[in-house]
Amino acid sequence: MSKRSNWSIPYVIFLVCFVVLPLVLVMVYAFQDSQGRFTLGNLAKFFTDKDALSTFAVSIEVALENTALCILLGYPAAWILANKQYNRSAVTIVLFIMPMWINALMRTLATAQLFTMLGVTLGKGTLLFGMVYDYLPFMIYPIYNVLAKMDKSYAEAAVDLGATPWKAFWKVTVPLSMPGVTSGILMVFMPTVSTFAISEFLTNNKIKLFGTIIQENINSSMWNYGAALAFIMLIIIGITTLFDREKEQTEGGLI
Repeated sequence: MSKRSNWSIPYVIFLVCFVVLPLVLVMVYAFQDSQGRFTLGNLAKFFTDKDALSTFAVSIEVALENTALCILLGYPAAWILANKQYNRSAVTIVLFIMPMWINALMRTLATAQLFTMLGVTLGKGTLLFGMVYDYLPFMIYPIYNVLAKMDKSYAEAAVDLGATPWKAFWKVTVPLSMPGVTSGILMVFMPTVSTFAISEFLTNNKIKLFGTIIQENINSSMWNYGAALAFIMLIIIGITTLFDREKEQTEGGLI
């Protein structure tokens, strides 16, 4: 065995212990009843559980709104950061990414405390504010990476051929930056659906998200149904990720 292979052993052990085994346990519990027997009842229960379905619908709605807001705010920010004409200091980039270095729970608690001090009523608005505050860097960073590495000569050529700067932006820059936008959407949308701490602290549990339902079932020792709900989330994440990869491969082949 080569020395390079030896270096990979700790990473493999970490992957097995903290990624593979937890996923296997989720799947095992999802397909077992309280007696340890195989069943599809936990998954079937989700489609007849009005509370879970309603919460799932609310989660999708909040995730779509949060993702849209993050795109609207994140794309211009990423474009400014990637444009040396407007951003000449690396410090600005660090300031945008810095929130990612702070624990998300601490940021959420601080935001909730700020709203309380200002006398703001907790609800949908405060929830979306907290979501955007927590997840905006995850939208900015992948878009910035794509824009920063993009060959500017394409847009310049479009302008030389008679296109206005605005038209060159929409026809050249935006399409070429879509891999970064797609990555940002995945990094914002899926965590929003499955989170529970942000909705708990910023709405006082007035608005429940899908992650809250999973947490409540686990806390109530309903491990099997909670695992089934988590398994459904894993399926959605897996399908979305595969779709994204196929789309990127197709776009790469066309380009």
